Amino acid sequence: MGNNGAGVAERDAQRVYSALDGFRIEVPSWGFANTGTRFGKFIQGGAATTIEEKFSDAAQVNALTGASPTVALHVLWDLPHGRADVPAIQALEKKYGMKSGSINPNLFQSAEYKYGSIANPSAEVRGMALKHLLDSVAIGQALGSKDVSLWIADGSNYPGTQSIRKRIGWMEEVLGATHAALGEGQRMLVEYKPFEPAFYHTDIADWGMALELVRRCGPKAKVLVDTGHHAQATNIEQIVTWLLHVKELGGFHFNDRKYADDDLTLGSIDPYQVFRIFHEILSAEEKERADVAFMIDQSHNLKGKVEAMVQTVAMAQELYAKAALIDQAKLAELQQECRLVEAEECFRSSFWQDVRPIVREWRVARGLPAEPLKALAESGYVEKITRERESRNARSVSTYA
Repeated sequence: MGNNGAGVAERDAQRVYSALDGFRIEVPSWGFANTGTRFGKFIQGGAATTIEEKFSDAAQVNALTGASPTVALHVLWDLPHGRADVPAIQALEKKYGMKSGSINPNLFQSAEYKYGSIANPSAEVRGMALKHLLDSVAIGQALGSKDVSLWIADGSNYPGTQSIRKRIGWMEEVLGATHAALGEGQRMLVEYKPFEPAFYHTDIADWGMALELVRRCGPKAKVLVDTGHHAQATNIEQIVTWLLHVKELGGFHFNDRKYADDDLTLGSIDPYQVFRIFHEILSAEEKERADVAFMIDQSHNLKGKVEAMVQTVAMAQELYAKAALIDQAKLAELQQECRLVEAEECFRSSFWQDVRPIVREWRVARGLPAEPLKALAESGYVEKITRERESRNARSVSTYA
């Protein structure tokens, strides 16, 4: 390690290097495609239109950051023919040097799910949802993916229109059957969200509901925390700590927000919150940390797709490095003695530390570009894919109705 120029002591620099060497954050295939809001889409000429283009973009992000060797797949969007598409995905893995990450079933898009999927009053619809979940598990097994990540949009909009109690039982049945199908080394991650698209009740509305469901399913089920899926002012790092304590934290969908599930780029609104979450992760025992998956779940409607993803991963690396700088032994001593101001300053000083020089040094030492965003701009990659994809994207539908 050379002169990092940030006033980071050699011992501290070693901690940063070690933390970054082990840091991995998964990119989502859908983050490279044209996405939008319920009001419509702003079509980008360089957006990915095929699964191969998504793999190409994901590989570019990994080449620039060294932290994202896996790409999350959405079954209906990326494997429309289910298990029959697995060989094509495996060929893309080999071609682009990437691996398939979490497998994400789609239980919200089909018309049959108007009144829910795994909590639908119709046994036929619940059976349809279960079949899709089992297919997703099988896809994960074929691709060697560890996690099947479930976001359940089910809920209702008006009081008295659904039996909340019955829906709990129906969810338990379907999730239990899905858990039973998991193979060796596979996990089922269950996400929660307080509202949207349901606005009266959501069937898995918070971490307590998700925790109870995964416990009833069995040891291969864990809770997935999406940083945008909480009420305003929720102490997310406290939830993280509880889930670590009871050994039920499976992973994260990282993004940022100002109001609700905004899916903004990580750290754009509240980087201190991400730092606090990373602190709780790094405070945990090494075995607990190893079992926590970091994933990105963002919708890049205004920013360029690839640029936003590179920016996100680079920001995540910097915030993780900041959290690694905390002197855990000193902080624990100050906390034990209730030396409040000193403890807070010990904690905050790591957040205010400029880690960019040492992170740049680490990148160069690992054969990576010192400045990923600058390297992306200089590579001409975005201009190249825009030329290649622009005509296809021009035919995309951008209106809401």
